[in-house]
Amino acid sequence: MGVVEESDVWEPNKALYLFTLISCFASIYFCPHYSGRAAPTTVFDHAQSSSAFFRFQRSFLLLFSLSSVMEGLGTVFGEFEWEHYYGGVSKEQMLLYVCAGCAASLFIGTFLGVLSDLMGPRNVCLLFYTLHLLVSIFKSFLTHASLCFTSFCLSLASSIFSFSFEAWMVFEHDKLGQRQDTLNDLFWLMTFIESASFICSQFLGNWLIGGNRDKSILSPYNAAVVLAIICILHVARGFKENPRTASCSDYWISFQTHIFSDKRVWLLSWSQVCVHLSIAVFWVLWAPTIVADGREVQLGLIYPCLMGARMLGSTAVPWLYNGTISLRIEECLIYVLPVMGLLLSVVAYDYQDVGVLLVLFFLFHACVGVVLPSLARLRSMYVPNELRGGMITLSQAPVNMVFLSFLVQRGYYRTVANSTIIAFAALGLFSSAGCMYMLKRPAKQPYQNWHKL
Repeated sequence: MGVVEESDVWEPNKALYLFTLISCFASIYFCPHYSGRAAPTTVFDHAQSSSAFFRFQRSFLLLFSLSSVMEGLGTVFGEFEWEHYYGGVSKEQMLLYVCAGCAASLFIGTFLGVLSDLMGPRNVCLLFYTLHLLVSIFKSFLTHASLCFTSFCLSLASSIFSFSFEAWMVFEHDKLGQRQDTLNDLFWLMTFIESASFICSQFLGNWLIGGNRDKSILSPYNAAVVLAIICILHVARGFKENPRTASCSDYWISFQTHIFSDKRVWLLSWSQVCVHLSIAVFWVLWAPTIVADGREVQLGLIYPCLMGARMLGSTAVPWLYNGTISLRIEECLIYVLPVMGLLLSVVAYDYQDVGVLLVLFFLFHACVGVVLPSLARLRSMYVPNELRGGMITLSQAPVNMVFLSFLVQRGYYRTVANSTIIAFAALGLFSSAGCMYMLKRPAKQPYQNWHKL
């Protein structure tokens, strides 16, 4: 009897990629035909949008795609660069740089949303490109660039990316007098494009690095320089923004009235905190969890699966809210958030089968694809546009604070296990589902949001 030798490196089934791709495009194609609305509309329906908004939408989505690729290049290859290019960097030093970036997001990034509300999101997006450009130039010309400086700048850029493009798109949408259902469709499309762009950034980085890692490790940063310059020129020439006239005192009074004094915004903010904390915890611990039994796994092949799952989840949004199902947003989140918490609970139980973990991770990110556009829709209902950036970044402050605490407790003192951190994130998701239930209770009547006040 012959002996069959199995490969020691675990890889996902290639049929999963094909399934995800076909499912995404089938969902997008068939949704307008099976919509429950009498006159189905999509985000690409030119007849329902003004020519000015259609031009902005087309240019904005292209700009957002390039920006997502740029953000993905720094996210995907950051840890790989530390390990390969800076071979002498210890794990403690890496942890220090990550903590420095997290601290920058906490103490500086928290107020960038307020700056966006006062100066305009277009100017803050230019700051996003400038930060990436500085880091890329710094890396290209200084072979031993400061990792602390790199982590600091990229963390601030990630903070800006998390709110600025959404705030910019919503501001232009309302300025041009477009319908709310068009805005809602743009939310899931942005999630879809962001996830697809992250996959493209991985492919682009792998192609640029090629087989010679020693000579090509900085190629992704060279590509980021080109992308940043293109985006800066495109924004400077193709987008105009009216200057904001509100003073700091007026902004603070409005913030107290519409944010701090509104119970609905507090419930929504807590849900955002729990969701973003669970996502942050996942991206730090998914790789150690999946290789915890010592098996070699092709993590680079799993990353596209996770992003594809998020793409698939985002395409389910119009089916859930605009199609024959027609759920309320809070109703949908009441079911989706506990599912995410249950999936993380199984992961926290320390189950070691790689195939099962991949299924759990895939389902988790499919839920994330539903939740992120849904939270953006709720922000449009309860948060005024001129306060949107400040509300998002202030709600991220507790996320960065708890995440920094986990990094210190786990990385330096070893007092918290990975499973405990994941279980804590799962409990947060269960509590966010409770917030959605409380947010739904007074909303038996049609939405009474700030647009109608």
